[in-house]
Amino acid sequence: MIKVLFICHGNICRSTMAEFLMKDLVRKAHRAADFQIESAATSREEIGNDIHRGTKAKLREVGVPFTRHAARQVTRADYDRFDYLIVMDDENIRDLFRIIGSDPEGKVCKLLAFAGKDRDIADPWYTGNFDDTYDDIMEGLAGFCKHLDIK
Repeated sequence: MIKVLFICHGNICRSTMAEFLMKDLVRKAHRAADFQIESAATSREEIGNDIHRGTKAKLREVGVPFTRHAARQVTRADYDRFDYLIVMDDENIRDLFRIIGSDPEGKVCKLLAFAGKDRDIADPWYTGNFDDTYDDIMEGLAGFCKHLDIK
């Protein structure tokens, strides 16, 4: 089983969007049983809160199912539990390392790195632009699926 944890600042916008998009992609590829896909936050600001309404609206617009979600903060134990800890921006990386310490197994990376890009995925909490966030996440997920040989 491949265990993937998507991480952003609050776990209500970008990481939840990536979580449910990835779940949909593996389901459509008939590989859902091969994966455990979750999301978490680097901060404690949104703990317990559901997915942001803008993320829900975008997921509905593109026909991707989602379930009720309670934001949680990533833990040091998550490093051992997951094979991939995929973040959305450089700030997430800094904050994640404050929690997990180090990355001796090379599990931490930015999502767009799988698409050959070094840039961040903008936080729609601040930009209000869930369309651009969706496009960036899908670009990263396409590269991630190629990396994992998911067709």
